[in-house]
Amino acid sequence: MEVNGYRIKPGADLTGADLSVADLTGADLAVADLSGADLTGADLSGADLTRSNLTGADLAGANLHRANLTDANLTDANLTRSNLTRANLYHADLRGAILRDADLRGANLYHADLRGAILRDADLRGAKLRDANLSDANLTRADLIGATLTDATLTDANLTRANLYYADLRGAILRDANLSGANLSGADLTGADLSGATMPDGSINE
Repeated sequence: MEVNGYRIKPGADLTGADLSVADLTGADLAVADLSGADLTGADLSGADLTRSNLTGADLAGANLHRANLTDANLTDANLTRSNLTRANLYHADLRGAILRDADLRGANLYHADLRGAILRDADLRGAKLRDANLSDANLTRADLIGATLTDATLTDANLTRANLYYADLRGAILRDANLSGANLSGADLTGADLSGATMPDGSINE
């Protein structure tokens, strides 16, 4: 398979490749090196990106619906307004990634590393974030209705005005997290650590 003059195959070296608006539906790019690649507006729905390197890649507006990103490296990647609905991001490295306004409904982020990631206004309804690390992540106004955050680490996370309606936060670590104006109605906080957290009413939890 060849797209824009680039050979699309597992393990391909596509460092810095221009694949903007490319049709990569169902493409097999497992273990491929796409670091710094331009994938803005690309259609990667159903693509296999298992263990691929997407460090610093630009995926703004890309369609990654049901894509397999298991163990993928997305450090510092730009995923602004991307479609990641039902995507599999199990154990993916998303440290410092920009996911502003991204659609992550029903995505599997189990054990994903999202330290320092920007998830402002992201749609995470029904997302699975069990054991995920969201320390220092910015989740301002994020929609987390019904999301699973069991045993997740949210130390120093910014959850200002986030919607956590009926979210599962059992055993989650929310030390020093900012929950100002957040909606915690129906949320399950059994066993959660809220030491030093700023609560929805602005009070500091002792």
